Amino acid sequence: MAPDPNTTVLLIEESPTLRYALERLLRDSGFAVAAAETFSAGLERLSAAPGAAGIGVVIIGWPVHTRPEADDLFTLLEEPDLAAVPVLVMVTDPEPATRAWVVRRSHTAMLDWRLHTEAAATINTLRAAREAGEGVLEPPLADQGGTRVLFVDDSPSVRAYYRRLLSGQGYRLEMAANVDEGFDKARSQPFDIAIIDYFMPGANGDVLCRWLRDDPATRHITSAIFTSTYLDQVIQDSLNAGAAECMFKDEHDALFLARVAAMSRSVAGRRSIEAERQRLQSILNSVGEGVYGVDAEGRITFVNPAARLILGYDENRELLGQSAHELFHYADQNGTPIAPLSGLLQSSYGSRQILRSWETCFWTREGSSVPIECTVYPLYMAREQQGSVVAFRDISERKNLEERLLWQATHDALTELFNRRYFEEQLEAECQWQQRQRATSALLYLDLDHFKYINDTEGHAAGDALLIQVGRRLLERLRRTDTLARLGGDEFAILLRNIEPEELQEASEAFRAAVSEQDFNYHGKTFKVRASIGAALIDAGTPSPGEALAEADIACHVAKQQGGNRSHVYDPHDRHKDLMDRELGWSNRLREALRVDNFLLHYQPIIPLGGLDGAQLDSLPDGNLWNWFAGHPASCHACFEVLLRLRGPDGEAIAPDNFIPTAERFYLMPEIDEWVLRNALLKLGEMNRVFRKACFSINVSGHTLCNRDWPARVQRLIGEHGVDPGCVTFEVTETAAICDMGAARRAINSIRDLGCRFSLDDFGTGFSSFSQMKQLPVDYIKIDGMFVQAMASDPIDQAMVQSMNDIAHCLGRQTVAEYVNSRDILQLLIACGVDHAQGHYIARPLEDPAMVGE
Repeated sequence: MAPDPNTTVLLIEESPTLRYALERLLRDSGFAVAAAETFSAGLERLSAAPGAAGIGVVIIGWPVHTRPEADDLFTLLEEPDLAAVPVLVMVTDPEPATRAWVVRRSHTAMLDWRLHTEAAATINTLRAAREAGEGVLEPPLADQGGTRVLFVDDSPSVRAYYRRLLSGQGYRLEMAANVDEGFDKARSQPFDIAIIDYFMPGANGDVLCRWLRDDPATRHITSAIFTSTYLDQVIQDSLNAGAAECMFKDEHDALFLARVAAMSRSVAGRRSIEAERQRLQSILNSVGEGVYGVDAEGRITFVNPAARLILGYDENRELLGQSAHELFHYADQNGTPIAPLSGLLQSSYGSRQILRSWETCFWTREGSSVPIECTVYPLYMAREQQGSVVAFRDISERKNLEERLLWQATHDALTELFNRRYFEEQLEAECQWQQRQRATSALLYLDLDHFKYINDTEGHAAGDALLIQVGRRLLERLRRTDTLARLGGDEFAILLRNIEPEELQEASEAFRAAVSEQDFNYHGKTFKVRASIGAALIDAGTPSPGEALAEADIACHVAKQQGGNRSHVYDPHDRHKDLMDRELGWSNRLREALRVDNFLLHYQPIIPLGGLDGAQLDSLPDGNLWNWFAGHPASCHACFEVLLRLRGPDGEAIAPDNFIPTAERFYLMPEIDEWVLRNALLKLGEMNRVFRKACFSINVSGHTLCNRDWPARVQRLIGEHGVDPGCVTFEVTETAAICDMGAARRAINSIRDLGCRFSLDDFGTGFSSFSQMKQLPVDYIKIDGMFVQAMASDPIDQAMVQSMNDIAHCLGRQTVAEYVNSRDILQLLIACGVDHAQGHYIARPLEDPAMVGE
């Protein structure tokens, strides 16, 4: 039943501390509370309102000693016009007279102060009972005869004691000595409640709770853990296992019986209230907020169990009357003492100052600091301030999380070095410092040589392990004042503070040697580790952090161009920066060309040589071979290699040699290759309406081929344009494919499954050409023009072409010869048995492949 905010709870309690605690709890639960500080004031309030009009519930703290005004109050509450008003009596140790009055009066309940957190739920129960017309609400400590209780404890003396205690209250009792015996009895006999010791030989009590909860035959049993040790983990494990209560062996018998009685009432029909109580109790236990009060001088006047637990104290008497400042907030988190007069907490005690969400630290009994967040409110009694109330909670977990988040924001997760963001902040601060100090520092930019080969051939796990090893090697060489970071990929940066210019080359070499002196071992394989380092000075003349990073990057690029595994110090007088600026300009032009469709396609014919002989060639004039082939009645195919061009500012066609290296460096090839494929397929659809069957050979880069999305894109575009996949051949350069043979093979197989074909381009120029021809599942071998164009004058080149052609045929591949620039070369290719040819002698690249005979 939800609290009615329009119904006033009249709270009559003389103790300011108890009144404050209960009033705060009731207000937080949504009740309107009117507090009376004396029995006389309560009596006056009830007498002034006929029939207690406007008062929904009366809560009375039972007096320790008999008082005339208290007797008058209890007599008034038994008058007929007040008999229907629900009354909750709060007790510490109930006397027989208290029990008798509670039992005698209708709509009355009794609650132990140590269970004051159940007050809101008990009020709702009282109101619900009155609305339902029930005359008497059983007091929590009333006899509970008929309830069947299973008591599980390994101690015979404990079992004997509680058998007498529970049997004396009328409970029907069965005993068990361990978890297994308890579970067997629970399955064989009907029980309402199971009270289970937590620490027992064999298995702890939470195991039995879990069994009872999970077994359909015992799921109805309300279980409670019984322990002599107050541990959060014990309580959490027990409640998670299904226990409805966690009781303690050192509790007063009356409190123990009150808990059992509460469970008995729950079993009898108030399961919804008990479930809500469990939920609220679980929330309260998990929050762990501590509360203590102090007088104007800062001496502790009360403290709750959660506060004792956080501070490491067992008894209230160890804290009461002591100075809070001297006991647990005498120093900051570093242990530096705080003078009482300068401490914010101490100065707020006794004042009207309110502190909200103030973060500081408390010191435990064992001498360890605990970060806490506290709120301080002034405490008023009889309209006079009587010190302050402090609510606090342990925020260690939050602080640890904040530190972890800060670490993650500034560190690389793999190597645990600083990340690029943090390094750039440090670099900016260093450049600003140099402007003021007029000294010199340096920036090292390190890039691993052949990292991609290890990463691709051995897998990303190997690459990650190598990066971690390199990071550790660099850390070993690092000075305390230097900063090392991983910028991304296989790139590292080092900020060397206070270094002379003449020392920079030697320092760079030292870091390079630190990386190279130890091989990388992975799964039984050994790899040489090499790195290129670019170094740049930072001084008052450095324009910006970005400029310093660019200079170090340029120097690293120079070291790479010089063969790698070396260091290079940036020289402002060399031209490498201009070259890199031109590359950056090309990258911008290529991105713009992709955006505005500023590329061109040309088409160079490829003819089959199987139907040609020397006599036919002699009868044809030079330069007309393609026209003859295209118009020959026997020809049924028209094949073209698709060639990419970039449209220049004046409309001229720029050859790919000028921009492809830049596109590969800036990873633009996948986008460019997709543009080529889309537009080539569009043209191919038009061509198949001119020739009986046209075929296109389309170049694809190694970057694109190793992109796992490329096969799906090919399938989608072929489907969109309605092109026969058998009319599409992809040309891949073997030196590109060799970077990641596994990825290339998988991509080729996926695309060949669609019906497309593959050609290995520039065959013969790589260091492992014949091996790659055997491994890659291609249909055509394209003999590099370097051998073809000189074979008419060089017998060695002629023998090379003959050998490559024979081996390709042995492996079931067809051959294509490029750079066919004369009739003599074409005749030699026919004699060698080469299958196809292309070159300027046959035809130059055409802007429109349908232009035949022009």
